[in-house]
Amino acid sequence: MIIKICGIQNKDTLLCCEKNNVNFFGMIFYSKSPRNIRIESAIKLQKISENLNINGVGVFVNKNINELEEIINSLKLKFVQLHGSEDEAYIKKIKKNGVKVIKSISVSRRDDLSEINKYQSIDYFLFDYKPLKGELPGGNAKSFDWSLLNNFKITKPWFLSGGINIDNIQQINNDINPYGIDLSSGVEKELGIKDNRIINSFIEKLKNA
Repeated sequence: MIIKICGIQNKDTLLCCEKNNVNFFGMIFYSKSPRNIRIESAIKLQKISENLNINGVGVFVNKNINELEEIINSLKLKFVQLHGSEDEAYIKKIKKNGVKVIKSISVSRRDDLSEINKYQSIDYFLFDYKPLKGELPGGNAKSFDWSLLNNFKITKPWFLSGGINIDNIQQINNDINPYGIDLSSGVEKELGIKDNRIINSFIEKLKNA
């Protein structure tokens, strides 16, 4: 199972993730998020990761496309995650920069899964809790009804996200078995602050799930 931990903001957490064979680390470029990262810090993390076996992912929410492309080029990003209402034309333009795209799909009922049909150019889908008015686009520590994914047919690789933590990872591994998982709040000691001990424990639990 591929693992992505989102909202990484410092070198210590990045090294802990890599030590635990985490595949992707997410850097959030969204000012309303408690996990928002400054471009200077992101450049440093991305440069460190070039010598590690982990890939940086830039996470954006309806970002002006020119600003997004500047960040892609500044960081030399290979992966971009879109968490807003970005359309197929937007995605096609981004992909001209040589990146792979993860598109978030907000889910609260089975019909929401049909949103995948709007996106032909993405490389990965990410199924997440559908935020209520006033909630963040992601990182709310809330799950949707994962049984909605039962017998759901999809040809592209996909991540499960939303409320994943050490208490439900065994259920996810046994009952859902996604291509990958994406977590953030589930490895934090407080809002926006990652805890290496929790990350270590989570990965250990996943190994034994």
